Order: sequence, then C-alpha cells, then structure tokens
Amino acid sequence: MHIIIYGMKKAFLYFLLGTVLSFLINYFFYSSENIGLDIYYAIAFGSAWGIAYYLDTPDFTLAKKMGLSFVAMGILVLVGTLIFNLELAIPSILKFSTVFVAYYLIASFRANKTLRG
Repeated sequence: MHIIIYGMKKAFLYFLLGTVLSFLINYFFYSSENIGLDIYYAIAFGSAWGIAYYLDTPDFTLAKKMGLSFVAMGILVLVGTLIFNLELAIPSILKFSTVFVAYYLIASFRANKTLRG
C-alpha cells in the first residue's frame, strides 16, 4: 500500500512540474492571448507526464496503459470541448500523446525499460 501511495505522490509531482514548466514556456515564449487555453494545454502536458509515470510499472499491462491513456485523452477532449470548442481541444490530445510516447521511448533506452528508480 505504501508503494502505491508513494507512486501516486511522485506521479502528482510529475504532473505539477510538467504543468508549471509547460505553462511558463508557453506563456513567456509563445504568449497566446488566451491564458485559459495556455493553462488547459499545460494541464494536458502535465497530466501526460504524471499518468505515464504512474503507469510505468509491471502491474499494468500494455493494453491497460494504452486504454487508460485513451480514457485520459477522451476526458481532455470532453473538458476542452465544454470549456472552449472541439477545434481548440484537439491540440491537447496531440500534446498528451506526444509526451506519453516520449516518456516510454526514453524509458525503452534503459536496461530495465522504466524511468522509475
């Protein structure tokens, strides 16, 4: 139980760091006129890092990892469509899926195939 809670805490830390870093980069270097959209995209970026880290364990099969990532992308599109519109929500899943794939690509170069300790 302690390992699960520790993994959740660290995944939440990845989420927070990814969100803040993405927001700051978008805000200072790309400065769109819609701060809400910048926050939404930053949350998509951060959630990808957090979820990828959380799922980076042998307890989850590849099918479960992919299924949960599709559920997360569906939630991002749904929330984005409700807040903005579908056209503005689609880039969030592109950010999410790019980060999610990048996480596992980086992990694949390690001997143990994980970025966890």
